[in-house]
Amino acid sequence: MKVIGLTGGIGMGKSTAAGAFRRAHIPVFDADATVHRLQAPGGRALKPIEAAFPGTVVNGALDRAALRAAVLGNKEALTRLERILHPMVREEERAFLARARRAAAPAAVLDIPLLFETGGRKLSFSMVVSAPRSVQIHRVRLRRKMSQQDIENVIARQMPDAEKRRRADIVIRTGLSRYHTQRQLRRVIQGLRP
Repeated sequence: MKVIGLTGGIGMGKSTAAGAFRRAHIPVFDADATVHRLQAPGGRALKPIEAAFPGTVVNGALDRAALRAAVLGNKEALTRLERILHPMVREEERAFLARARRAAAPAAVLDIPLLFETGGRKLSFSMVVSAPRSVQIHRVRLRRKMSQQDIENVIARQMPDAEKRRRADIVIRTGLSRYHTQRQLRRVIQGLRP
């Protein structure tokens, strides 16, 4: 089974790329969705998060704004949060790959925003989605209620796009048209067929 690492900064088009793989019936592991599930009411990350960041879990639910305020711009706090979440996400990722292998899938995609930052995976190849910064910021503004400063903080915390492009085996340019992006993705998907 081929294992593809899919990454890219916030607003770069990972969801679009992941959707193309799903439509082609290639299983996709979504690290962000896994984090949300771990942090959802009853999620197993809630107790350790509350212990590390008192006041961020209220009535059994994560107060995302309080957690964001506790970690944004605070490298030590962010590292503490990552030490809680990353091992849990990796465990879910390994279980996903095991299920894909049992199902005899020809390929599986790991959609992981911090793919290069966290490392340690055996991949067939890595793929980064990339768009000009102005397009990236515009997309984030449309999707999320974040201030310009919060957007800048998130982008600054991530590995620079140029570095991700340098490390990737394949770069998918998402700043042009949807047709152009889908055409690039179709080529990659066709190469995965047995």
